[in-house]
Amino acid sequence: MKRKIIITGGAGFIGANLAIALKRNFEDCEVVSFDNLYRNGSELNLPRLRKNGVKFIRGDVRNSQDLSSLGKIDFLIECSAEPSVLAGKDGGTDYLVGTNLYGAINCAELCRKHDAPMIFLSTSRVYPIAPLQNCEIRKSEKRFDFAKKQKIRGLCEKGVSENFPMDGARSLYGATKYAAETILQDYSEAFGFPIVTTRFGVIAGAWQFGKSDQGIVPFWLASHYLGKPLKYIGFGGKGKQVRDFLHIDDLINLSLMQIKKPAKFAKAGVFNAGGGFPNSASLIELTKLCQDITGGKLEIGFDTQTRYADIPIYISDNSKITSFCGWKPEKNLAAILCSVYEWIKNCPQTEKIF
Repeated sequence: MKRKIIITGGAGFIGANLAIALKRNFEDCEVVSFDNLYRNGSELNLPRLRKNGVKFIRGDVRNSQDLSSLGKIDFLIECSAEPSVLAGKDGGTDYLVGTNLYGAINCAELCRKHDAPMIFLSTSRVYPIAPLQNCEIRKSEKRFDFAKKQKIRGLCEKGVSENFPMDGARSLYGATKYAAETILQDYSEAFGFPIVTTRFGVIAGAWQFGKSDQGIVPFWLASHYLGKPLKYIGFGGKGKQVRDFLHIDDLINLSLMQIKKPAKFAKAGVFNAGGGFPNSASLIELTKLCQDITGGKLEIGFDTQTRYADIPIYISDNSKITSFCGWKPEKNLAAILCSVYEWIKNCPQTEKIF
């Protein structure tokens, strides 16, 4: 009987790309994409999944009966999430908490029943806001950077490490993911099966249906390509806020390593994995790159009001994961943007999606 690998959130950007990659790398396995198709555009991934031999099952991680209907499983990768930092702020929190927390618990319960290893995709937004807003920042004409000397543990020029202090508010979104991390750690300890947790920063790549609050690379590129208005929001409206960017292929490469040795990774604790300092950029710098690639130049508006839970800078310190297994990003920022732009140009639904 074939091993069965479940990808929850398997029709989303990360889930679909990961499911297809797993099928290509583990041809003797049954790869199942499990998704409720809540996210706009996720249904566009279904033909890709079928074409690549991935089985799709519609279901919701909030419903344990949906997960139980999957039958015997051998491995589960939990990619389902409400991924927006603004989620739940101006409306109900039911979907946010139900998906990000209870959904993760339901996945762990399924793995417990079948003694199946699990990979949990977490987020850099589990790190508290206040220390990142009040840390030592070096300001230049085009961007913010972490200063060389910091008073906060787990923070240096290279970015945020896993030793960063965890006390404080982190957004409703970040809180649901951190709560899930905590209970999954206890599930693994109590029931003796490995759960690998990785905190990712900003991920980008083809088939990402980006918006202003999530999926910034395709959103920013598509806006330049289509001539749609943009604006810098918060921190004085200058566009100096910084993030690091990781290509989906680099996430997949790490996941493949973790699938092969889940117990080894789980035993080592949580990991950060992001683009790191070399793949970091401010919105000003991202705008210039988009202009160079698309040939489109926009007048960028501004809003000086900083949004809820926003931070001036986040860069992943990958030192732990690189030291542990040798993983590091292979695709630089220019390659990330070019690959996304090629997809945007050739995607028939571009104007509808963006």
